[in-house]
Amino acid sequence: MKFNRKTKISSDIPTASMPDIIFMLLIFFMVTTVLREYSGLPIKLPKAKRIEKLQSKRHVTQIWVSKEGLISIEDRLYSLNNVRNVMYEKRAADPQLTVSLKADEAARMEIISGIHNELRKADALKLNYSTKTEVN
Repeated sequence: MKFNRKTKISSDIPTASMPDIIFMLLIFFMVTTVLREYSGLPIKLPKAKRIEKLQSKRHVTQIWVSKEGLISIEDRLYSLNNVRNVMYEKRAADPQLTVSLKADEAARMEIISGIHNELRKADALKLNYSTKTEVN
């Protein structure tokens, strides 16, 4: 004689609390995530009496020049000869690009002038010099 089972076992996974778990994870990652800014090279910016803040950092590429003559573009070291190629590619990708030049106050003017020439050849003509405000 064969007996019939009265209860059927369900293999479904309950998903009623799934949105709560997703939102808790989303809030956790939003709170714990730290947005990283470019650290660049260790430089001491020159002082200026009057400065003007950039409107937006959206279309800005940073070039760092240390007093030793190292050139860094977005945390990667380049030689002076490669600046034109890198900036040409960035300028082609973003026509509204502004170059922010952060040079150490003890950097040689020969390197700064070389960067200017390379930026001209790359058609990156919007240039901003980064400084600190002078405290009286």
